[in-house]
Amino acid sequence: MTAVGAVLAGGEGRRLGAPSKAMAPLAGRPLIAYPLEAMRQVCERTVVVCKADTHLPSLPEVERWDEPDEPRHPLTGIIHALERAKTEVLVCAADMPFVTPQTLRALLKPEGAAVVATNAGTLTPVLALYRPAALQRLREAGEGEALKRTVERLEPATVELSEATSVNTPDDLRAAESRLTA
Repeated sequence: MTAVGAVLAGGEGRRLGAPSKAMAPLAGRPLIAYPLEAMRQVCERTVVVCKADTHLPSLPEVERWDEPDEPRHPLTGIIHALERAKTEVLVCAADMPFVTPQTLRALLKPEGAAVVATNAGTLTPVLALYRPAALQRLREAGEGEALKRTVERLEPATVELSEATSVNTPDDLRAAESRLTA
């Protein structure tokens, strides 16, 4: 089976001043368009996993999977994607405009229940491949536990990548805009 590509878009855009993080404008396109474009070049099936009240742009040919409203945590989206896909899931946060198809393909190669991108040795669990073998351990995470801590317990294979830059603030958005338009 081929991995399902899941772009995680359940985050709110409060710090960015957008109705949702996915909708934040970046170089004339919604922020989510960038990781979706990379994901669609790697996976036959691409979905957006988000809350039912998440505002998204028009996304033709992309399925929307509404995750549970609570808890508001990236782990909720990862678990929902694994349960619904019933196969391995390649995840990328909607706020990662510089992720490339090559980056995503690198995550598909190693073995293990999870393969997680690292940047300078730090886990980036929202840019990762999760296999069904990880599902039970992910479900067992303590309430409010940090995603990195939960994923560390999976003893994931890691792939060092530098493209895992997230856009979280207006300054990040301006820097990304400058980088894309330079």
